[in-house]
Amino acid sequence: MADAASPAPIFLEQRQRLPDFRNQGVWLRLLLAANVLMLMVALIGNRHLSQLPRELVELAALVEPALLLTLALWYLLSPRLQRLTSPWNMGVAVLLAMAAMAGVDAVLALAFHSLPSWRAPVAAGLAAALLLYWFGLRSRAQAPALAEARLSALTARIRPHFFFNSLNAVLGIMREDARRAETALEELAELFRALMRDNRELTLLSEEIALARKYLDIERLRLGDRLQVIWTVDACPPDALAPPLLLQPLLENAVYHGIEPLAEPGEIHVCITPTSAGVRIEINNPIAASREARPGNHMAMENLHERLMLFYDLEARLETRQADGRYWVRVDLPMRSAR
Repeated sequence: MADAASPAPIFLEQRQRLPDFRNQGVWLRLLLAANVLMLMVALIGNRHLSQLPRELVELAALVEPALLLTLALWYLLSPRLQRLTSPWNMGVAVLLAMAAMAGVDAVLALAFHSLPSWRAPVAAGLAAALLLYWFGLRSRAQAPALAEARLSALTARIRPHFFFNSLNAVLGIMREDARRAETALEELAELFRALMRDNRELTLLSEEIALARKYLDIERLRLGDRLQVIWTVDACPPDALAPPLLLQPLLENAVYHGIEPLAEPGEIHVCITPTSAGVRIEINNPIAASREARPGNHMAMENLHERLMLFYDLEARLETRQADGRYWVRVDLPMRSAR
């Protein structure tokens, strides 16, 4: 899990940044890439194909313990490494890989009554530098995709018809209840500000809940008592962080596909609870009998899934299902804290 005290922005700085060594996706990619490198070294050094299995076993006996030890050191020291400036962060990470390999090689040499080799630590350092450089190239290559994802999110999160309907709803109550109309306009302005703010960093989940409540208050101007929302958020960690505008698109889908087609009142349930690894968000809404007449485009879900990948890689999960006449969305987030 990444350093909870300092959530990193998803847009990369110009200097070389190290990957998040506490991210499961990073671990998986490092393990796969390191083993591919090991296989390539074995193939290059092999002279007789019949000896390749034995050479692979011998190489794995040296590389795998050193690889796991390196990953453990990077995991434990990740907060300190992330605070170092380039190129010191890269240099220290490479030295840790060399030290891990030197330690494993010394233990094996002692066990087999031989002398440690200087080649193994040097090879480990070169491999670590190559892998970290590859991660840097991969991150820089993703930077345009991040900008594009942000722009698409700004246009896709809140549909134009929502603003049109909201303004019409405000105009409809302007003469009857001027104070309520004024409050609705303030809430609409708050949503506009949320759309236009810098969305590159995580925000407090409590602020997301407050913003979602304002959105639903505006929708209630149109739908009245047909829109009923049950909130179960008391157990939500007060300092938990989440991607900006996480709840609003999910609730907009619930309103558009679950409540608007109904002639009678319908309930949207919002439940946010802590888990052993982070925070779980569950939203469910009724499935209208006329749902097929209003096919949902999956833009909001695809947009959210992409943003979760950009913020958390493989550590976050988005799942949807239909059961008991209701549509369920569940989002599992790793714990990131503002403290």
